[in-house]
Amino acid sequence: MPRVRLNCRFFRWRRGFLTREDLVSSSYQRTSLAGSAVICVTLLSTPALAETVRVAFIDPLSGTFAALGQNELQSFHAMAARANQEKWAGDNQLEFVGFDNQASPQISLVQLKNAIDQGYRYITQANGSGAALALIDAINKHNERNPGKEVMFLNHGAVDPSLTNDKCSFWHFGFDANADMKSQVLINHLATNPAIKKVYIINQDYAAGHQFTRGEKEYLKSARADLELVGEDLVPLGKVKDFSPYIAKIKASGADSVVTGNWGTDLSLLIKAAKEAGLNANFYTYYANLKGAPIAMGADGADRVRYVGIWNINNETFAGEDIATSFKQKYNDDFTWMVSYSIVAMFSKAIKESGSTDPVKVGFALEGMKATSLNGQVEMRASDHQLLQPLYIGVWTKADGKTVKYDQEGTGYGWKTEKKYEASASTQPTTCAMKRPPRS
Repeated sequence: MPRVRLNCRFFRWRRGFLTREDLVSSSYQRTSLAGSAVICVTLLSTPALAETVRVAFIDPLSGTFAALGQNELQSFHAMAARANQEKWAGDNQLEFVGFDNQASPQISLVQLKNAIDQGYRYITQANGSGAALALIDAINKHNERNPGKEVMFLNHGAVDPSLTNDKCSFWHFGFDANADMKSQVLINHLATNPAIKKVYIINQDYAAGHQFTRGEKEYLKSARADLELVGEDLVPLGKVKDFSPYIAKIKASGADSVVTGNWGTDLSLLIKAAKEAGLNANFYTYYANLKGAPIAMGADGADRVRYVGIWNINNETFAGEDIATSFKQKYNDDFTWMVSYSIVAMFSKAIKESGSTDPVKVGFALEGMKATSLNGQVEMRASDHQLLQPLYIGVWTKADGKTVKYDQEGTGYGWKTEKKYEASASTQPTTCAMKRPPRS
């Protein structure tokens, strides 16, 4: 049999996966043509090997909002561990790594650069929308300048509606309900209580806080004709240590109900000041189920504090209680950041279905994706990358082992599901005019 020299091209191992852009040439020793062909076919047809997909968690891990950020990061660690064990992303592994932004847009940009320099192709962030807007602007510019090295933003809680409207981007996916979606449901639910007549609005002075205020005022006007807005305030984000002056204004206004988008210590201290001043108003919130607020309320918040959110552990079927129980055992903390489950589940599904970890392919796989999360059926709307999902209204109630099986922060009180609103109740039109990359 004639013997020839065969010039065979093969894939080189790099950063844990096989890439075609690194094809190199290699000459092999003389061998039979048939044998060489087998070797080449084997090399060229070998599928890409599994890799560890790292996601940079850019959120506060020190400072005023550190406790909340730590709880969120631990939630992602717990969800990634489950996904890796159960192979949600096939043989690929997920890893979430913390980058402390101290809730600062400027430091967020520094940490984004650090993550990109370290090879991260995915980030996640939530607190707050000012940082999110800065991040997506920087990501858009990076991706335009660096084709083939794009970065994707998996948003787990920054709720400024502009992120999925006029500032929408193919590289951004919003997994939490945005401020307008939550405000619509919360205000419409408030309006079902005929005893409520006078409402006071207090929010934080940053991007999402302004959007909460705008949306709340609009929905109050349309929800019920006799509802009266008796006052409003914007408080510096993370700067106020004593909320008693704000509570004094609320008491003087005669408000019977307070609507607030405050989160973190800004909510805990607000509730604490209200308790100390004997303010017996109803509180309609977005984040009273998150770390710090429950212990600040205690028994004083019973039947008066409500929140709107994407999940409640005391839901109609207690979906997710196994996750919450194991989380409590491992971290001695409450599992409240359910959006981590939605992100890990859908991100994993996109990786598996696309057969790739490349952000372009993963992004197209996420568009229009439908899945079952802990709150029911959800859909990532393709037109603006806003997740459409059910919302819950929970009311702070003494745990009874039945409708309220699980309390929070050892208080003996937890959230009773007052009503579950299906996704259609909060679905809104979008002004997004998205520019998409070419399909690779």
